[in-house]
Amino acid sequence: MSPPVPITVFTGFLGAGKTTLILRLLSCLPPTYNVVLLKNEFGDVKVDSELAREGDKRGNLRVTEMLNGCMCCVLVGQMKNALEEIRENMNPSRIIIETSGSAFPAPIAWQIRELGAENYTLDGIVTVIDCENFPGYEDTSYTARLQAQYTDLILLNKHSHITPRQLDLVLDLVNDLNTDTPKVLCDAKNGDVDPDLVFGIDTKLFELQNRGRDEEVLGEVDVRHMEREVVVMSVSLNVGEDAGHSHAQSHAVHTHDASNPCTSPTCTVPIPTISTPPALTPALLTTLLSSIPPDEIYRIKGLILLSQKLHILNWAFGRLDVTPVTNSDILDENKDVAVRLTVMGCRGGEVGRWVERIREGLGVPETVVGVGSV
Repeated sequence: MSPPVPITVFTGFLGAGKTTLILRLLSCLPPTYNVVLLKNEFGDVKVDSELAREGDKRGNLRVTEMLNGCMCCVLVGQMKNALEEIRENMNPSRIIIETSGSAFPAPIAWQIRELGAENYTLDGIVTVIDCENFPGYEDTSYTARLQAQYTDLILLNKHSHITPRQLDLVLDLVNDLNTDTPKVLCDAKNGDVDPDLVFGIDTKLFELQNRGRDEEVLGEVDVRHMEREVVVMSVSLNVGEDAGHSHAQSHAVHTHDASNPCTSPTCTVPIPTISTPPALTPALLTTLLSSIPPDEIYRIKGLILLSQKLHILNWAFGRLDVTPVTNSDILDENKDVAVRLTVMGCRGGEVGRWVERIREGLGVPETVVGVGSV
């Protein structure tokens, strides 16, 4: 029998920099080391996956997705099928799983451990902390706290954006949650990440089972997840030949909110179609998003036509990155897209009001807006 495929899981709250950090890590590996990235995203817009493909310096990264749900709840059970497909078709040296920003790590770790007999092994769980914004959501997000607690390694990202005194505050907060786990400063955008630091951890988390820690964590997951910390909404627009004719396309929106009119974990909403795309420029987009409060809206990501060219939009806690799409496969797959965004924000905030402002500012016709909670 071939040796088991090692799996490294990256967790971290919305906008922590997981994708960027993973790309920096992969750029330090030899081209012959075959890594497959399995990403979990909300909605049907493969934004982080497209960013990974665009940012792959080695040119051979293979990315697959689990969309429209969360690995730790709605998509439980589907991960096994995804891993089997990766192993059979891609022959990986290692699999990296990048969870959604609101995923609990413990259920994912347990699923992988149960697959041990099927020739997989959990190497380690790595949590990325956003030093710039962690103090803002650490006290309101049970998910962020649990991600910092249930992990083998904590990578402190974006530390260059804050002062030494602010960094000391972040370290105090993280140490209050998790004293013993190693914590390492990293720079996802400008610094290299040592593969020897992240790979070969040989997780010890399950040794906690003897003290009942795993059962305690898992027992709280279902209760806490019902609190639905993050609201997820979507804004979409296609370009068609006739403004009065819809292509009848739709897309799925993740939800497990009983108050939502949809009755299944995912629902479909129509995508309006126009004949002429909005005349958007990067400057207009920056102006539109500059007024959005980062304490209410955590992240906006998606695809958008700017100056008649397709771009990947990635907005997190007030920081906007817009990346032109050059990959021909991505362009072909999204040739009809004018706007396709997923907006994630605080449950107690006015997410709907800000989504409406975004819709109006982008010139998207008033229509059904997909909504869900996670």
